[in-house]
Amino acid sequence: MKALLMVMALALIATTSAFAQNKAPEVRRVVTALDANGRAVALADGAVPLTSLRSPNPAGEMWVTSQYPPDYSWKEDRAKTKVGLIPPANGTIFRIVDFPPMKAEVEKMDVNTMMKVVGDHAPAKGVPVRHPMMHRTRSLDYAIIMSGEIDMLLDDGEVHLKAGDVVVQQATNHAWVNRGKEVCRIAFILMDGQEP
Repeated sequence: MKALLMVMALALIATTSAFAQNKAPEVRRVVTALDANGRAVALADGAVPLTSLRSPNPAGEMWVTSQYPPDYSWKEDRAKTKVGLIPPANGTIFRIVDFPPMKAEVEKMDVNTMMKVVGDHAPAKGVPVRHPMMHRTRSLDYAIIMSGEIDMLLDDGEVHLKAGDVVVQQATNHAWVNRGKEVCRIAFILMDGQEP
């Protein structure tokens, strides 16, 4: 709990510039559905603010499913489904995250900070983490770098990524570290998985 509170406090620090302008970063999201006549319609078309603060980075859920395969029967906004860092059992999360340049305070945090946020959803396999933002989950994560640049830290080394690059992260230790001067925006699709 203490680690989660610390992460949330750092999130507030990290997002100060965006909120100082009285507006959180946003993403336009369009959701389609079938109407009563079987015709495709826009169920939703609007801005989703990136205000979730589970880490030092502004984030927003675009859509959440709680079963596979999805049945498409819902009419409510599934982005408002309360989830943590991980997807629901047999479900998915589509999330956008803005990674501002890493602050020195984050680098000095307890090395297990994000692993404490993940909790018991972390796979049993995996060497100890080496960075406060490093974590692993049982989910299969697709990441699309939308803008900016970022380093993905792994157990042995790191990979530099830029806009247009994609990552398939398979339940491994990883951390997202922005060493640049601009915000890096990443789209994530997280799918619940089995113990690796």
